[in-house]
Amino acid sequence: MYESPNKNLVFNLLFHTFAIVIASHTVMGTYINIGNAGFQSARNGEYIDKSGLIAIVNKTFFTEQRFSCVTRCRRFGKSMAAKMLCAYYDHSVDSSSLFTDLEIATHPSFEEHLNKYPVIYLDMTSFVTRFHDDDIVGKIDAELRADILKAYSDQKAQEDDDLMALLIRIAETTDERFVFIIDEWDAICREFKPGTGAMDRYVNWLRRMFKDVNASSVFAGVYMTGILPVKKYKTESALNNFIEYSMVEPGKMARYFGFTKDEVRALAEKYGVDFDELEKWYDGYKIGSEPSMFNPNSVMQAVIRERCKSYWASTGAFEAVAHYIQMNYEGLKDDIIRMLGGECCSVDSTGFQNDMSVIHSRDDVLTVLIHLGYLSYDWREEECYIPNREVAGEMVNAVKANNWQPVVDAIQQSKQLLRATLDGDCDAVARGVDAAHDEHTSILSYNNENSLACVLSIAYYYARNDYIIHRELASGKGFADLVLIPRKNVDSPAIVLELKYNRDADSAIEQILRKQYPAKVAQYAGNLLLVGINYDKANKSHSCSIQSMKS
Repeated sequence: MYESPNKNLVFNLLFHTFAIVIASHTVMGTYINIGNAGFQSARNGEYIDKSGLIAIVNKTFFTEQRFSCVTRCRRFGKSMAAKMLCAYYDHSVDSSSLFTDLEIATHPSFEEHLNKYPVIYLDMTSFVTRFHDDDIVGKIDAELRADILKAYSDQKAQEDDDLMALLIRIAETTDERFVFIIDEWDAICREFKPGTGAMDRYVNWLRRMFKDVNASSVFAGVYMTGILPVKKYKTESALNNFIEYSMVEPGKMARYFGFTKDEVRALAEKYGVDFDELEKWYDGYKIGSEPSMFNPNSVMQAVIRERCKSYWASTGAFEAVAHYIQMNYEGLKDDIIRMLGGECCSVDSTGFQNDMSVIHSRDDVLTVLIHLGYLSYDWREEECYIPNREVAGEMVNAVKANNWQPVVDAIQQSKQLLRATLDGDCDAVARGVDAAHDEHTSILSYNNENSLACVLSIAYYYARNDYIIHRELASGKGFADLVLIPRKNVDSPAIVLELKYNRDADSAIEQILRKQYPAKVAQYAGNLLLVGINYDKANKSHSCSIQSMKS
């Protein structure tokens, strides 16, 4: 017996057939209706599904929250997200096949907005590489107007038209609402020197576009991506109608800022790559409520090249920040040293003007480094830290570039200190800790186990290549210790360091045994080194005792 086909299937086929017919009559341009080729290329390769971001953006359409500025550090997928949104919204193509197997396809808003809008897509880096004068904004406006007029050939340019005036007229006559996507919105802010006027003209252009009284009748939604949040004037954002999501305040976008642990583990299993190595090199970012995020670009490079190393090339932006590190605002250099030793540093990000040319304090520099991805930010504790081995290596390069020779020497000496520890050479360990103490007494009140632990964290910097280092401090002055657990595939013993102040090294070993510290590493089935270190304030020297045992 003949059965009629599923009605929903027929409807979907008719809908997409109709969409293809409409698309074939839509003029594609350089900036408007550019299609889905960018996202198609991504889908042709290894793609980690971040399409759930679309549902968040969909929810803002035709509301007061339709203006979104999503900023994150370089190589964290900003442009990929922009291309994905362009492919999804652009009415000049049928992108259904690119999304039907992704997370967004199961969301109720999927069909509602799929390929329904004229999309204007603007990559600001394409302009800053071509134009270097103060009239760059005028050229942007003119090129976009010319391209849009080709798409809407029935519209005539008027003498006083700027881009917004043209879009207002098109929206009124066609009843269409645009989606405007700006990738690397802050490229002008990063590339143009202070005083050129280009940046202020650009911000005023953005205000004209998106704070105009007619903006809500022109745009269904606006999505900007970049590194820095919108520039502040005094204490207020230049575009305070934008909902901002950043490395400091990612909100509900946090899950889409990088790769999660589960996503990286699945990649490692698929390609036969050591997950623990990927974790050591590229994990460590706390982004909003996400406790563990990886650098996406570096993970993909490591998977493709089958090698973990630093894929974080130096940038002009960081070179600019390095200048302010050298000035050592309010002990900033000391903070960098502490963070190289695994410490966290407090930071107040609220005063930063979101402009790399306007740096007034230590907090401003640390906040810039957070936005650039050189530091991770723990919003609960309002602290920052160096997230992983890849970034730590770049920080060391910055230290070298700033001629902090004592710190460079200390880092080099840390390799020798670890070797001496593993060899059980107590005298060499004591000398190594003496050297670290001499280098860093200027940054520490060296009067208890806490400050000794900080120096030891720096002294054992090199150990972070092969060990996961846990620092544990009890309240008061009872004890301070470091526990070093070998990473997977590292054939070295675990190390438990007990630190004493004005006592003796043997008593430190006794305390380890008395408090059963080895039980804390019981899950590690291998050899243990118990290391006791004491600092004698009277003769300003350290002593060391080392004992080997099985866990």
